[in-house]
Amino acid sequence: MRRIGKFALAASIWIGTLSGVTSLPQQAYADTSIRIMLDGYPLQFPAEPIIKEGTTLVPFRAISEALGIQVTWDANTKSISAVKGNGPSSVRVQLTLDSRKSTVNGSSVDLAVAPQTSDGHTLIPLSFFSQQFGAQVNWDQKTRTVSISSPKQRMYTMGFYAISSFSDVSVIPSLDSVAFGWSRIDENGKFTLSGKDFKWPQPAGDITPESLVNEAAKSRTLPYLMVYSGDVHGELTKIIENADARKQAITEMIAAAKNNQFQGILLDFEGLGLTTDKAKTRSSFTAFVKEVSLQAKSENLRLALALHPLNSSYQGYDYKALGQIADEIIIMAYDYRSSGGTGQPEPADKVDEAIRLALKETKKDKLVLGLNLNSENTHSVNTLIGLAKRYNLKGIAIWRLGLVSSDEWTQMQQSIEFKK
Repeated sequence: MRRIGKFALAASIWIGTLSGVTSLPQQAYADTSIRIMLDGYPLQFPAEPIIKEGTTLVPFRAISEALGIQVTWDANTKSISAVKGNGPSSVRVQLTLDSRKSTVNGSSVDLAVAPQTSDGHTLIPLSFFSQQFGAQVNWDQKTRTVSISSPKQRMYTMGFYAISSFSDVSVIPSLDSVAFGWSRIDENGKFTLSGKDFKWPQPAGDITPESLVNEAAKSRTLPYLMVYSGDVHGELTKIIENADARKQAITEMIAAAKNNQFQGILLDFEGLGLTTDKAKTRSSFTAFVKEVSLQAKSENLRLALALHPLNSSYQGYDYKALGQIADEIIIMAYDYRSSGGTGQPEPADKVDEAIRLALKETKKDKLVLGLNLNSENTHSVNTLIGLAKRYNLKGIAIWRLGLVSSDEWTQMQQSIEFKK
């Protein structure tokens, strides 16, 4: 992900510099492992962290990549260059082995500990690193845990607007896009704006569906028409495997999007590949998406897909092929628990696995991590956003507006810089 040269970089945490923390004895806890947590989820390293002379040493490469910092090694000068961001707001740090002198954006800064090599790894003081790049670091001596909070950063944000979402209508201008869930494929495989749950809403005084879409566009929030369906009764299988049904549905959804001033279409087709021939279903769905994409592009409409994760029971989605067609893919890393949607957060290790599997098939700048706010809380939301940052995904998608508590909005605002 980042160009490191042939050296594996590592970092050190100077425990004595952290607020309210004293240095550890040199040989204390020599045989006890140190845990590193980034945004509440373990960060894996190629080498075991150690404590030496009151300083905790941890591999730096994993941290730099997880925080989106580009690192290069110059073997001739034995120096490390770390860069975060672009333009005048970027941070550029240069360190040299065995020297306590460093430069930050061209200015000299003294280090508490000089970078050094150990067993082929280059170690640098993480306290300095965190100060320069905005990460917050804390040490829990009892549990021997280093907790790192990633800095706030600008991320793409999508909101799903569906059932009972009007209470959060005021946040729409701060989002990059909103998928309005007002259409579906019905049990007969037909596109419709009426029916159960996902349907065109009735006006409420001066507030109409059309005015919500227009106001979103005026605030530079891209409005998607979301087309929902599930394969409970085989309705999706009917449409994706029947050429005439595909053609009719695609024509009607494109017309609905254009006639109502949407700027894109988001397909939320759920349940594919559970009981059907998985290879055939993947091929049929990909062909369907290709047809939608061709017509959408001809009308200057974007195309997004909300897909079950690759570690789910639904195996009807070819991430590699679909990633080459769609403008963005939302990973619906939801409902891993049998009691999903009852307030119990999704297991972060499964979400982590879903992201890593998707990245093997699709470019990171097309992947958006879905957050089911019917299950998450302020702590778990921070962890999931942290995973999206860690893998440098395009952003997050919030399911759904109307479910987000004020505390959860506050947490997201602390982790993400929303659109202004």
